[in-house]
Amino acid sequence: MGYELMKEDKFSYAEIGEGRPIIILHGLMGGLSNFDGVIQHFSKLGYKLVLPELPIYDLNLIQTNVKNFAKYLRDFIEFKGYEDVILLGNSLGGHIGLYHTKLFPKKVAGLVITGSSGLYESAMGGGYTKRSDYNVIKAKAQEVFYDPAVATKEIVDDVYATVNDRNKLVKTLAIAKSAIRHNMAKDLPKMNTPTCIIWGKNDIVTPPNVAEEFHALLPDSNLYWIDQCGHAAMMEHPVRFNEILEEWLLERKL
Repeated sequence: MGYELMKEDKFSYAEIGEGRPIIILHGLMGGLSNFDGVIQHFSKLGYKLVLPELPIYDLNLIQTNVKNFAKYLRDFIEFKGYEDVILLGNSLGGHIGLYHTKLFPKKVAGLVITGSSGLYESAMGGGYTKRSDYNVIKAKAQEVFYDPAVATKEIVDDVYATVNDRNKLVKTLAIAKSAIRHNMAKDLPKMNTPTCIIWGKNDIVTPPNVAEEFHALLPDSNLYWIDQCGHAAMMEHPVRFNEILEEWLLERKL
């Protein structure tokens, strides 16, 4: 579904529900609608679901990196006056959430990551040499999911348009290099924020061993698996994803 974005200062965002903020951080090729199931479920359980549009393609090339996205998120949280937020990110969004928490831990009560970059991933910024071939891009989009049918024509069209926009492609490649440069292996052991790791057992972008490494390095984390699931668990298995997250939030009193 679509969300009506409010524009204030330099920020575009949507808010659904009331309560402790859960801030949704979308990935490089992912939109806010990827989190429909999460938004619908948790906005009815006493949470405010906050959907900021991240400036993935809006900053100048030099500023287009994970660290500046994390600072943008800090600016947004301060602008809105949020406290004790929960950050929920998929893919690049997870990396931004992790990096933000490294830099500004005091405002973050909990982290939720799924298919997150930050240690390793195999697809960001790669494989676009045949970007003008729609079928190649379609196959690439389908690889993200265990069930290729999840990659609807709308999703494929969005990816195709993005990789064939020269400005966006250049910035996609810059973000890919930034994700490698901002590897968090040395940072994670110092991060004590409670973290829920929800991972697809069949993720080929950030494979299962990546989730295991996140779990091993983060001092206060729980790892949950979803079977027959690829890189975007909240899209492929929204009901199971919500069950896991709701149980974790209850256990952690968040």
